[in-house]
Amino acid sequence: MKNIILVGKPNSGKSLLFNQLTGMRQKVANFPGVTVELKSGKFDEYKLIDYPGTYSLKSLSKDEELAIEKLHEAMHSDDTSLIVCNLDATRLERSLVFGLQVRDLAFKHNKGVIFALNMIDEVQRFSHHIDTDKLAKDLGCAVYALSAKTLIGLHEFKLGLIDAAKHPQDFIPNKTNDTQTTVLEISRELSARYGIKADVVLKQQNSIDNFLLNSVFGGLIFLTIMFLLFQSIFTWASPLMDAVETAMTELAMLSSQVLPAGVVNDFVSDAMFGGVGSFLVFVPQIMVLTLIIGLLEDSGYLARAALICHKPLSYFGLSGRSFIPYLSGHACAIPAIMAARTIESPRKRLITMMTIPLMSCSARLPVYALLIAVLIPDTQYLGGLINLQGITFFILYFIGIATALLVSTLLTKMTDIDKDKAEMPFILELPTYRLPHWKPLIHRVLTSAKQFIRRAAPVIFMVSVVIWVLGYFPENGNLQSSYLASIGQWIEPIFEPLGLDWRYGVAILVSFLAREVFVGALGTLFGIEGADENIAGLAANIQQDGLALGAGIGLMLFYVVALQCVATVATIKGETGSAKIAWGLFVGYGLLAYFLAWIAASLI
Repeated sequence: MKNIILVGKPNSGKSLLFNQLTGMRQKVANFPGVTVELKSGKFDEYKLIDYPGTYSLKSLSKDEELAIEKLHEAMHSDDTSLIVCNLDATRLERSLVFGLQVRDLAFKHNKGVIFALNMIDEVQRFSHHIDTDKLAKDLGCAVYALSAKTLIGLHEFKLGLIDAAKHPQDFIPNKTNDTQTTVLEISRELSARYGIKADVVLKQQNSIDNFLLNSVFGGLIFLTIMFLLFQSIFTWASPLMDAVETAMTELAMLSSQVLPAGVVNDFVSDAMFGGVGSFLVFVPQIMVLTLIIGLLEDSGYLARAALICHKPLSYFGLSGRSFIPYLSGHACAIPAIMAARTIESPRKRLITMMTIPLMSCSARLPVYALLIAVLIPDTQYLGGLINLQGITFFILYFIGIATALLVSTLLTKMTDIDKDKAEMPFILELPTYRLPHWKPLIHRVLTSAKQFIRRAAPVIFMVSVVIWVLGYFPENGNLQSSYLASIGQWIEPIFEPLGLDWRYGVAILVSFLAREVFVGALGTLFGIEGADENIAGLAANIQQDGLALGAGIGLMLFYVVALQCVATVATIKGETGSAKIAWGLFVGYGLLAYFLAWIAASLI
């Protein structure tokens, strides 16, 4: 199968075009540097490969370095049939700088090239027309005007793409850069001739930026948005969570009535509904978190947030570009660590990657939600818009961020600042404000829930089965005399100073596989202990058991800081190339988490 290579500058609609061509649902966002790895999908009889966005063939960051290296490899490969260069029609000059370089590189290696003039709907909105025939003549390559969002011109582009891929020799550029004229000068000249004037496009954007980036109001708006983000995770998801919990309870009761009394009935009630069912209750929160972050991404606000955060983050040895991996880390640490490749400074990139695990990822949501439901009353404010449980959520997230900044400061002081004296200044392209493309956004929300369940459910099921077998036997449900109790009582002295008994110790230990396993493990343990008469929600069971306030708060602090995720450890090792750093973070954050939990249990 021959390859078609898709390249272009960041934030030019390239990933959305890739989605439309392949039918895949790659993450689409409205800020620079969102794509940090190669994505591939099938288009017609070809493999379409989406490369990380880059502004030039001279790399400024690790993801650009990857894109350029792979692009050169593709130019030398016989498997490469065609190069598709995506251009932003609203910012033609910036797109053409890279586009012209790609054209010249393709000419040098005898490869066909076509240009996709994307976001043409934005240009048409300002009643501007781009003569693609004349632009194609000046570029020496075919140019197709289209909008990956509104599908304008997409059908014609697909037909042209198939033709070009089948006959790439007919699409080799017929002109290259004049050595007396720089690429920048040519791109500026072509943009002046065909592109829309920048002040027309930026007029509305600047008026909004004058408010959102105001030195006084900008910071307040940012803090308000972040507060509402974390508040919404609890308040917006509550009705769905209640519905899922009710469904799980009804199904548990139904299965208990249908199945005959005995081992099978106990297994279904305790391991299936007590373990896996307890975890499913918190999936709606993952969906709400993905939705809110998606709205911020697609609207173009995240780039502004990175700009707002640059100066404060610089005090802690970080860059404004660290904000985007940090916020992404609240969904999942693994892609967030990979997104840190966009940070130009190697030192700041490493520090960002090392502190991303302190961001409260979606796997912590079930743990937080469970413990908050147990310990914090549902006190309402402002007519139910804000509640005490949501505020507690925000505080937990804030503690994680504050700890990350503190660790960043310490790491900065421990490293050689002189290494960064020659680093480039902070430069970030501010995309135009856009309404979200709802179809991929909703698909992303549903996919996040599916992936979370697909990733976590098998692990939770296996752990629940093992815990149930060890906790049920040898006396058919007597937890206190079970094999698991013997193991738990052996490790209980480690967790006793935290005010926790052996059941919580077992749940903590197995949650290294994935943090959310903690909820499933406790669900199984309390299910065995409660037997058939106790099939209420897990939070209610823990409340009846009498978890102390200090121990509960300590447990929340433990999960804020502890690196309880083997996949994250593996990703850090892969990105840094150092097992010492990866396992050092695991041990260091684990000890710090234990210390904070002990302080909370002792003082509260």
